[in-house]
Amino acid sequence: MVKTTDIILGVIAKDLKKSPSDALVVGVAQGADGPVLLPNPLSAKAAESIAGSLKVLGITGAADQVHRLPGLPETGSELLVLAGLGKPQADGSFTGEALRRAAGSAVRQLAGLASVTLAFPTTALADVAAVAEGAALGAYSYTEHRSSKDGLKAPVAKVSIFTAVDAKEAQPALDRAIVLARAVNATRTLVNQPPSHLFPESFAEAAKELSKGLPVKVTVWDEKRLEKEGFGGILGVGKGSARQPRLVKVEYAPAKAARKIALVGKGITFDTGGISIKPALGMGDMKSDMAGAAVVLNAVLAIASLGLPIKATAWLCIAENMPSGAAQRPADVLTVYGGKTVEVLNTDAEGRLVMADGIVAASEEKPDAIIDVATLTGAQLIALGLRTAGVMGTDSVTSALKSAADRAGELVWPMPLPEELRPSLDSQVADLANIGERNGGMMTAAAFLREFVGKNGNGEQIPWAHVDIAGPSFNNGSPYGYTPKQGTGCTVRTLVAYAEDLLTASA
Repeated sequence: MVKTTDIILGVIAKDLKKSPSDALVVGVAQGADGPVLLPNPLSAKAAESIAGSLKVLGITGAADQVHRLPGLPETGSELLVLAGLGKPQADGSFTGEALRRAAGSAVRQLAGLASVTLAFPTTALADVAAVAEGAALGAYSYTEHRSSKDGLKAPVAKVSIFTAVDAKEAQPALDRAIVLARAVNATRTLVNQPPSHLFPESFAEAAKELSKGLPVKVTVWDEKRLEKEGFGGILGVGKGSARQPRLVKVEYAPAKAARKIALVGKGITFDTGGISIKPALGMGDMKSDMAGAAVVLNAVLAIASLGLPIKATAWLCIAENMPSGAAQRPADVLTVYGGKTVEVLNTDAEGRLVMADGIVAASEEKPDAIIDVATLTGAQLIALGLRTAGVMGTDSVTSALKSAADRAGELVWPMPLPEELRPSLDSQVADLANIGERNGGMMTAAAFLREFVGKNGNGEQIPWAHVDIAGPSFNNGSPYGYTPKQGTGCTVRTLVAYAEDLLTASA
């Protein structure tokens, strides 16, 4: 079901003819007085000629702009491609994310070619790492359900990075880029799967498949075990569907783990809203309502692939939210794992119900931190738009996630958890209700989840953060940078960077 093919990444330092590719890509910046051709391996005469023609060719250097020219004999490539990097920083350099996006955009738009050489400004190892990540993320397509591949352009299979950075020094960064891209692209593919093919049981099987060959343990709770052990949130949401729910635990526990984290993901494989049914318009996008579970699964697999000395456990809370005679009703009361009762006032606020089970289960192992990831609320889109995830919770975790996201090149913004929102979740008949104050609904949902975070060995609440990815997890607009249409795989890289930063802080 989830097929991933790793791109081939390498670096070259000189003599392009000895390492020919189908296209040589050089960078163009948006300068104060017009487009500027960036340093490149072309001869001085060729570079001068091209620089003088940029305006005539309509090239501005804007991000995502890719312009193809006939190749030059001196490069050994059939195409010379001019790719925009946007505006440089005050010192003339480019951020890692600018390089990442430019590389991803070029590789994405050059699909159909077998090999590409990227000659962007890479004076440091961090620059090479950014270009490698962008290239690997840009080399993605989803064609699994096409009856014919005729006319479809295969992703670029091989990328060489022209740089003065030593190949041996660069190799770890290239290896890491491949691991990250494998995890992100697997997440994208899971999100892109139609609900006819991805449902709770098949999602659990996909988790097993993706885990093969890695030092992880996969445990699956079927509906009988969920019932026996009292996972009322997942069961309540899933009982309206003929496809029974699942809870999947994916555990990476190296012998000398320095820290311990738990990642909980919302895995609603299709969300009709249940009895509180959604409007038909746009409902097809609800195949992506399992993105949080796909993210935490692949983040743990990436951490395991990188061999990080940190125990990381993913809890995938999987159900299909359907209306039927067996479905839960508004005003029903269910008992979440651990004993708390919830009055279900809206069956379309189902993600928080399955997540409550997962957060309680994760708390029992007393990790150093719990992070949950979910396409949880439409309010997230209203507050932060389509590309920025909201993060709420314990300050130490939210600030660390923001730093990790900045380093990874992902957009995350910390939001408050106002105490006045909690009383709106009070219920007349149960411990709490599953909906509360509509205004600030993203934060109200986080306040609900916080109720299920357990305590550590010191009797204090386990440090926790909730990440709402409702907008950035699925791209209905045009592709941009290294981001394709539909599933984006957002937040995988942030979680891996967070794990790496934890280890750095504890070293």
